[in-house]
Amino acid sequence: MQFVIGIFMARLLSPSDYGLTALPAVLFSIAGVFIEGHFGDALVRKTEVKELDLSTAFLYSQIVGIFFYIIIFFASPFLADYYEAPVLSPMIRVTSLPFLYGALNVPMTVILRRRLDFKTPFKVSVVCRIVSGIVGISLAFTGFGVWALVLSSLASSILELILTWIFVRWVPKTGWSKDSFSYLWNYGNKMIASVLIDRVYTSISPAFIMKYYSAAALGVYNRAFAYASLPSMQLTSTIQTVSFPVLSKMKDDHENLKYEYRRMLRLSAFVVFPLMTILCVLSRPLIVTMITAKWEPCVPYLQILCLSLMWFPINALNLNLLRAKGRSDLFLRLELIKKALGVVILILTLPKGLIVFCWGSVLSSILSIVVNTYYTNKLMNYGFLRQMLDVLPMFLLSLVMGLIIYFMNSFIPSLWLKIICGGIVGLSFYVLIAKLFRFPELDDAIYMVKLKK
Repeated sequence: MQFVIGIFMARLLSPSDYGLTALPAVLFSIAGVFIEGHFGDALVRKTEVKELDLSTAFLYSQIVGIFFYIIIFFASPFLADYYEAPVLSPMIRVTSLPFLYGALNVPMTVILRRRLDFKTPFKVSVVCRIVSGIVGISLAFTGFGVWALVLSSLASSILELILTWIFVRWVPKTGWSKDSFSYLWNYGNKMIASVLIDRVYTSISPAFIMKYYSAAALGVYNRAFAYASLPSMQLTSTIQTVSFPVLSKMKDDHENLKYEYRRMLRLSAFVVFPLMTILCVLSRPLIVTMITAKWEPCVPYLQILCLSLMWFPINALNLNLLRAKGRSDLFLRLELIKKALGVVILILTLPKGLIVFCWGSVLSSILSIVVNTYYTNKLMNYGFLRQMLDVLPMFLLSLVMGLIIYFMNSFIPSLWLKIICGGIVGLSFYVLIAKLFRFPELDDAIYMVKLKK
C-alpha cells in the first residue's frame, strides 16, 4: 500500500516537495530517539513488567516529547533562514506535533509485543495507510503541494494512536518509580547513544545535499532511497519486530538461540535478495512508468542503493541478537566503529557527486557486516564467514536471476512488458531453482504466508 500510494503522490508532487520534507523528517527521527528512550526494548525483554514500569516509561516519554517540541518550535525559523526556505518553519512545527501525544504509544506497543500480538498492529497499520493515503492524494490533487505530505503524515500518527488505544485501552494508573526508571535507563541509555549516532550519521547526507546541491537533488535521492529501502527495510523491520521478543525469550538457551537466529537470517536473505535484484534490474521501467519521466534522474541512484540495502537484513539481525542478549554496551561499541568508518567514506564521496556517494554506501554496508558479525562470532560462534556461506546460495541465485531478466529485457521494447515479463520470469526462475535444490527457506517462506495465527 505504501508503494502504491507513493506512486500517486510522486506523480502529483515534485522532487522539490519531497526534498523539503526531508529535513523535518530528520529532526523528527533524531528527537524520537530520546522520546522513546528504547525503554520499550527494555520492557519487552524484562521477565515481569508491572504497571509502575509502564507508567514510568510513559511519563518519561511525555516529558521529553514536550521538551523537544518547545525547542523545535522556537528553532524552526532559524533553520528556515539557514536553508533559505521560509515554508520550513511552519512545516517543522506541524510535523513535530506528535511529540506532544505520541508518548502514549510506548507502553501500548510494549503490551502488544510482550503478547506476541502482531495482528493488531497490522490492522492498525492497514487502516492508517489507507486513510493517510486518501488524505495525501486528495490534498496533492487539489494543489496543496508539500503540505499534502505533511498533513497526511500527521493524520496517520493521530489515527494510529486512537486505534491502538481502542485495542489496548491502556492509561497510566500509577506515578513515577525511581527504581523502574533506573532499570529502564541502564538498558536504554546505551541504546539511545547507539541509535542517536546512527540517526545523526544518516541525517548528515540529507542536510548537506539540500544545502550544497538543491532541494530537488535531495528529493530525487530520497525517492531513490525510499524505493530501495521499501522491500529491504520494511521486511527486515517486520522480522526484527517478531524476532526480538522471540530471541529474548530464549536468550539463555544457546543452542536453540543459534538455530533460530540462523533460520531467521537465511529466510531474510531468501526473501530480500531476489526482491532487491529485481528492483535493481527493472528500476528504469518501474520509475518511468509508475511516477513519470520527471523522476528518471533517480534511476542510477536506485540501482546502486539496491546493492547497498540488500545487505540491510544481515546487519539488522546481527544487532538484534545483541539487543536480545541485553548487550547494549556492545551495540554502542559497534555503532561507534561503524559510524567512524562511515563518516570517513561520506567525507570522501559526497563532494564527488551523488553517484560516488551511493557507491560509498555499498562499501559502508559491506564493512558494517564485517563489524557487526564480530560479537555474533564471540557470543555463539557464528561470524562473518559462516554467515556469508549461509546466504551465498541465495545471493548467487539472485545474481543469475538478475542476469536472465537483464538479457531478456534487452529484446523487449515496451517498458510495461519489461516489468511484467521480468518480474514473472525472474520470480518463477528463482522459486523453481529453490524448489529443485530443496532450499529449506522456501518451505519456511510458504509456511509464513499460510500461517493464520
